[in-house]
Amino acid sequence: MMNKPITAMLNDIASCSESARGVTRLPFSQEHRFAVNKITRWMKDTGLSVHMDASGTLIGRLEGPDNSPTLLFGSHQDSVRHGGKYDGIMGVLLPILALQKIGQQTLPFSVQVMAFADEEGVRFPTALIGPRALAGNFDNSVLNFKDHDGVSVRNAMIGFGLNPDEITSLDIRNTPIIGYVETHIEQGPILDDKNLPLGIVTAIAGIERHQIELKGLSGHAGTTPMYARQDAFACAAELVLIAERVANDTSDLIATIGKINVSPNAVNVIPGEASMVLEIRSAVDKTRIENSKIIIDEMRDAASKRSIDFTCNRTYVQAAVPCDKRLRSVLKKAASIQKLDPICLTSGATHDASAMSDLCPMAMLFVRCHKGISHTPEEYARETDMQAAVDCLVEFMNMLRQ
Repeated sequence: MMNKPITAMLNDIASCSESARGVTRLPFSQEHRFAVNKITRWMKDTGLSVHMDASGTLIGRLEGPDNSPTLLFGSHQDSVRHGGKYDGIMGVLLPILALQKIGQQTLPFSVQVMAFADEEGVRFPTALIGPRALAGNFDNSVLNFKDHDGVSVRNAMIGFGLNPDEITSLDIRNTPIIGYVETHIEQGPILDDKNLPLGIVTAIAGIERHQIELKGLSGHAGTTPMYARQDAFACAAELVLIAERVANDTSDLIATIGKINVSPNAVNVIPGEASMVLEIRSAVDKTRIENSKIIIDEMRDAASKRSIDFTCNRTYVQAAVPCDKRLRSVLKKAASIQKLDPICLTSGATHDASAMSDLCPMAMLFVRCHKGISHTPEEYARETDMQAAVDCLVEFMNMLRQ
């Protein structure tokens, strides 16, 4: 089984899906259970001891010498709806294959590979329960959050055979840990554009979101002249372009307005109200904070000129998370030994690694994905690139033993 091509193994576990189109695998579901069975076999075939902790994280462990520190690998088993075959689950499989390649060699440290249950946040309005529990940051109140069917996190876990009351005991901050390394498809086009198989992540971008409300004046679309309108949607369109322009003119800044609601949303009525969410990301918190003020100030001025009432409230903020310099350096050397010449780049997406950074030093290895496409059935990573990542992880562990 473990001698199969990586692509074949990922195709096989992709069958653990609620949907036939792409992969839909939500935490604590029947499909999750099927995937756990396959991952357990991967781990056991490599000689790892396997157990599932109270948060639903499946853990395969290779014991090192007594009292030795632990090197952590991992990613998530869950997917978005109709997602791809590589996002998350590839980062569970590749370190297992790297350990298989190392074989009977004795490492001076223990190694733990983890398949986290819930990174995507699709089923419940929360995510990262597993890594947060390990880092001592688990918030018990999320157990009361419910999915669209009214099932709480707590009850879903109990139905999965877990005891959520034990989650707070998973804190391993007092355990000697070398660090956490996550292998993941890039989910962006940079490596593909540069024709490179691997990249070393320097930081995971910080994020902030703002709820914006615009109030103008509805009116008859046929009888109200253009000069007399207070069109909330036309104002929203201008604000979208403001965010786009500032982000285009600023290095290491991404701004997106991906959600807009318009009222009354009728074909013959001038929109009187509009609401939207502005999201800003940057791997440099200073850049994000300064430019969010610039964008919002320009938006407020533009709305005022149109006689539109403008309100803006920040609803979410997450600081940028830098990757550990030492682990990054060793990863880059490990890839360079394979003559892969990896570039360094930031991650605009959040990963399990962001929560694990509260526990220990962390690093990320990106694998090229075709045209940067992700979260769709068309998501694709080459067999040779994934194998290069396995070889890099093998060399990484060999270098850490020195």
